[in-house]
Amino acid sequence: MAGVTRFAPSPTGPLHLGHAYSALIAASRGDRFLLRIEDIDTARYKPEWEAAIFDDLSWLGLRWERPVMRQSERQDAYEQALIRLDSLGLTYHCTCTRGDIRAALSAPQEGAPVIGPDGPIYPGTCRALGHKTGAVRLHMAKAMERLGDVRFIETGTRAGAHIISAEHLITQVGDIVLARKDIGTSYHLSVVVDDAAQEITEVTRGEDLFDATAIHVALFRLLNLPVPLFHHHKLIRDENGKRLAKRDDARALSRYRAEGATPDDIRRMVGL
Repeated sequence: MAGVTRFAPSPTGPLHLGHAYSALIAASRGDRFLLRIEDIDTARYKPEWEAAIFDDLSWLGLRWERPVMRQSERQDAYEQALIRLDSLGLTYHCTCTRGDIRAALSAPQEGAPVIGPDGPIYPGTCRALGHKTGAVRLHMAKAMERLGDVRFIETGTRAGAHIISAEHLITQVGDIVLARKDIGTSYHLSVVVDDAAQEITEVTRGEDLFDATAIHVALFRLLNLPVPLFHHHKLIRDENGKRLAKRDDARALSRYRAEGATPDDIRRMVGL
């Protein structure tokens, strides 16, 4: 089967050098290259940022298959995934705010909070309360009873086979949010459902997302979806070693273009 890779930006700001590097790496590693617009963050989404994504990637010389997948059009698919997880008894509703979670974790008897891929580990306040509304969380302990340890193959910065223990996912990751009340999904759920729908064979992304991979593999398996390979690449950083973010407008592709840079210049800047 032909290798299928993807680039999945969020239209919440300008593409920078780090985005260019990730897109170019992904395009180079697949026989088929797909684009996905991850636009579930409706509060920060702007149509002009989406238009700029297409413009910048085309300028870099990248070509992708159409139609382009948009997460804003895929709520039914996310809902079906939630229904399956609920039917397995693996979800519950949570009404805690961020402030509630901080307060619970700051209680003297709790000690220093454990920090996972999504921040402080949720203390399970709503786990047995039977709420009917609120965010939807994955009951990680029950999920791990079904799955056991999680395994995946990494082809990038930490190449090899990785085994993440069930205990690690329970204690160091915790009950992740599967669907926020306001948008009906989350990054973790949508990226898994969409990668499966697009038949991605190798997920290509920055090494800052390596620690989230075990979460995604667990969801692939719980949803009975094929698990892809994972290729985590280096991050493009500024002169102080800090990874680039969308607020780094000085490194936006649009600014380099306006100053006369060519696509080959961009490739040289990111080490390609």
